[in-house]
Amino acid sequence: MGANANAAGSVVELVLRSGPAAKIVLLILLAFSVVSWGIILHKLWYLSRVQKQTGTFRDIFRRSTKFSEVQAVCRTFEQSPLVGIFQAGYAELNSQLKQAAQEMNSPGATPGRPTLKSLSAVDRALLRAAAVEVSKLERRLPLLATTASITPFIGLFGTVWGIMTSFQGIASVGSTSLGVVAPGIAEALIATAAGLFAAIPAVYFYNHFVAVVKDLTASMDDFALEFLNIAERNFT
Repeated sequence: MGANANAAGSVVELVLRSGPAAKIVLLILLAFSVVSWGIILHKLWYLSRVQKQTGTFRDIFRRSTKFSEVQAVCRTFEQSPLVGIFQAGYAELNSQLKQAAQEMNSPGATPGRPTLKSLSAVDRALLRAAAVEVSKLERRLPLLATTASITPFIGLFGTVWGIMTSFQGIASVGSTSLGVVAPGIAEALIATAAGLFAAIPAVYFYNHFVAVVKDLTASMDDFALEFLNIAERNFT
C-alpha cells in the first residue's frame, strides 16, 4: 500500500514539475479520455436497452396476428431499431392499401380486396429506415475511433518534446549521470503512458460497440425480410 502511494505521489510530482508543453499535452489527453469514457458509459447503457427492447419487440411481432397490434406497442419500445423499421414499412403499407381502396370505391371499379401496388416500394421504405437506425446506433463511435488512433501519437509527441528538453538540460549541466538524466526522461515518458491510458479503453470498447451494432444490423435485415414476407403473403 505504501509503495503504491509513493508511486502515485512520484507521478504527480513529475506531472507538476513538467514544462508547459508537457502539461498542455497531458490536458489534451485528459480531455480525450474524459470524453471517451463518457461515450463508453452512455453507449453501454444505451445499447443494453436497445438489445433488450429489440428482443422483446421481435417476440411480440412474431406472436402478433395483425400489424395494428404491433403498432399499438411501438411507443413502449422506441429505442429498438426494429420499431423504426416497422413503422416505416407499416406507413408505406397503409398508404398503398388506402390508395387501392379508394380506387376500388370509385365508380366502375371491380370490387375486391385492396392489394399492394408495389412491394419494392415497401422494401425501399424498410431500407431507408434501416439506414437511419444504423446511423443512430453508430452515433459518437467515430469519436472513440479518433481517440483510439490519435492519442498515442499525441502522447508520443509529448515524449519526444520532453526528451528534447531533457537533452538540452543535460547539455547545459554538462553531466550525463543517471541522477541528471532519469528525471527528465521520466517526465517525458508520462505523456506516452497518458496516451496509452486514453487509447486502450477506446480501442477495446470501439471494437465491442462495432460488434454489437453489427449484430443489431443483422437483426434489422432479418426483421425487414420477415415484414416483406408477411406483406407479400397477405397483401399481394
